[in-house]
Amino acid sequence: MKLNEISDNAGARKGRMRIGRGIGSGKGKTGGRGGKGQTARTGVRIKGFEGGQMPLHRRLPKRGFNNIFALDLNEVNLDRIQAAIDRGALQVKDTLDVEALVRAGVLRRAKDGVRLLGRGEIKAPVQLSVHGASKSAIAAVEKAGGSVTVLAPAKRPETAA
Repeated sequence: MKLNEISDNAGARKGRMRIGRGIGSGKGKTGGRGGKGQTARTGVRIKGFEGGQMPLHRRLPKRGFNNIFALDLNEVNLDRIQAAIDRGALQVKDTLDVEALVRAGVLRRAKDGVRLLGRGEIKAPVQLSVHGASKSAIAAVEKAGGSVTVLAPAKRPETAA
């Protein structure tokens, strides 16, 4: 048996229906599209139209908002940075910022910056310059002899007037 001799069992694959080929075919005249009008045409359809009734997406209440000032930060854990140092992609003597992490292949693109998270452990004393960091990540880096510089402005405490 050769590859070009392999075939399906007879009747395993059904041929496509050729519509619009006369009334004897069972799919003639309107071609399975029903009567006339917008729904019989190609490419036009009122999405969400419910026959004049208020559509569902307009009956439901609006909720939430989109914060236009929110930063889209990359999240990096300590174990990813340690793995990059171990394989030689990151140098400990340099200050590690977004550009260095992108060059090392830890991040795919810079986005609005990077936020450091505390999963895993870090053994090398590194200087990190990031836009945000969790308390556990800062503690772990400082325990290893490194430092974390947070570039984002610190949140002001709420003051009661």
